[in-house]
Amino acid sequence: MASLLGGYRSALAHRDLRLLLTGEVVSASGSWAYNVALAVYVFDRTHSSFWVSAVFLVRFIPAMFLSAYGGVLAERFERVKLLIASDLLLFTWQILLAFTVLFNLPVVLALVIASLGAISSTPYASAVAAMLPQLAGEEDLAAANALNSTIDNLVVILGPAFGALLLLTHVDWLPFVVNAATFLFAAAMVYRIRVRSHPSDVTEAGASGPFRQMLVGLRAITSSSVVMVLVAFSVLASFVYGTDTVLFVYVSKLQLHTGATGYGYLLAGLGVGGILGALFVNRLAGEPRLGGIITLGMAVYCIPSALLIWVTVPEVGFVLEVVRGSGTLVVDVLAITALQRSVASELVARVFGVFFALVLAAISLGSLLAAVMVQSIDLHSTLLIVGIVIPVVAAMAYPWLRRMDDRAETRMKELAPRVALLGQLGLFAAGSRSVLERLAGAATEVSVAAGSVMIREGEKADAFYVLRTGSVRIEAVGEAGQARELGTIEGPGYFGEIGLLEQIPRTATVTALSDCQVYRIEGDDFLDSLSAAPASQMFLEGTKARLGRTHPSYRSRSEEGGSAPAM
Repeated sequence: MASLLGGYRSALAHRDLRLLLTGEVVSASGSWAYNVALAVYVFDRTHSSFWVSAVFLVRFIPAMFLSAYGGVLAERFERVKLLIASDLLLFTWQILLAFTVLFNLPVVLALVIASLGAISSTPYASAVAAMLPQLAGEEDLAAANALNSTIDNLVVILGPAFGALLLLTHVDWLPFVVNAATFLFAAAMVYRIRVRSHPSDVTEAGASGPFRQMLVGLRAITSSSVVMVLVAFSVLASFVYGTDTVLFVYVSKLQLHTGATGYGYLLAGLGVGGILGALFVNRLAGEPRLGGIITLGMAVYCIPSALLIWVTVPEVGFVLEVVRGSGTLVVDVLAITALQRSVASELVARVFGVFFALVLAAISLGSLLAAVMVQSIDLHSTLLIVGIVIPVVAAMAYPWLRRMDDRAETRMKELAPRVALLGQLGLFAAGSRSVLERLAGAATEVSVAAGSVMIREGEKADAFYVLRTGSVRIEAVGEAGQARELGTIEGPGYFGEIGLLEQIPRTATVTALSDCQVYRIEGDDFLDSLSAAPASQMFLEGTKARLGRTHPSYRSRSEEGGSAPAM
């Protein structure tokens, strides 16, 4: 058990990840309680199932259609600030709902406010998916995704029960105030996160409208067969979940004879399975070839649905749903983790915006088709189709996943020399191979002729350089006001980190003394790698010493109250 939980302890050692997930646990639990309270309130006021359905629709439809643009917002704005803004808006809407309930204002107003809340939350999931690689690092990314999914499964079980307890107080407005407080708590947690994203101009200097901005995420998905297959597996799993929302009602009534309560019983089984699946999914994520595991996970999720045909004992049905829950967690976590690693960092939020829109659409389609199939054929035939046909379709896609594994394996072999070189430089205190591989993949090999100026003092710091072969001369004017030579660097070595770490202009000029082979790594990629793994003490001390030679009065950003030198 200790070895199974080790990956999660490692992930939770990241302070910023703990803050994000703590806020999510609290706010998601409050949201599930709010779901129950709003449905009960609307039914008590209207005594109409139509109005209760409207509660679902006014939140689900905006989320489905606006999710893609939520991903655009998560690229355009700094993500921590965006999450805080979203939480504060959600806090505001919940307080307004509480007033609506307290003063018995029209039910339509409550639905309008609920819809505004759904719209305000659309950037959240995309921003979180894009932030997790930064907060957890490459080594702990799968564990972070598993923890995030575990929260979803946990609150499905605990949230409605929490809502029911609040309703026992017979204070109709209380659940909305409590939910508002959870969003305020989540905002406070996110506010303490130190890691920041780098917003990108997704509007193409104002020339690109909202629709074109959203299409970028869709094009990023369709431009890669690997990405398309990964998205397709998660969407297919979501479609099956959509069928569950309908089939559980019939299975509970006709197979298990547990009535209306059986629906929640089976849904809780899925949640428990997802929590148990988190115990081993991180170990599976460490396997070099994930295609077969993802395909098997889909089979584990679907095949027990066919077995329900012969099940009449509620406890057996619950166990089958536990098995299914573990299968869907494997599919979702591994596919999402692979997707995060496959998509360019400047596109990942927009890709996930489209991804979540497709997921919501698949859930809707699955529930609709399941209802039609049960009515037009019968329950058992529908369960067989879901349990057998869908795993067969998934198996047919396995060759694409196998090619994904083959390409990844080939890519790792190609990057091996770069990884070995980066490992020699001692950049990271915890330089796991996955972090070095990501940095190596971001590097561009450049040939530099003798006499060429590679970095000029005073210019904007935009990249980090790894000197593979050759030698360079370092010169600076610095605070002394007079040009002087500071020495040479022979390959293998590095330079260019000072301006990036301190967020200041270049402090020296670097000139090639001979023909050089250099790896150029964009500044954002370099800084992202330091978010994933801390810089080594040797690296930091070397940087501080070199900065001290040109700007002895400058106080490093790591020192409280430091400021940039005047240049």
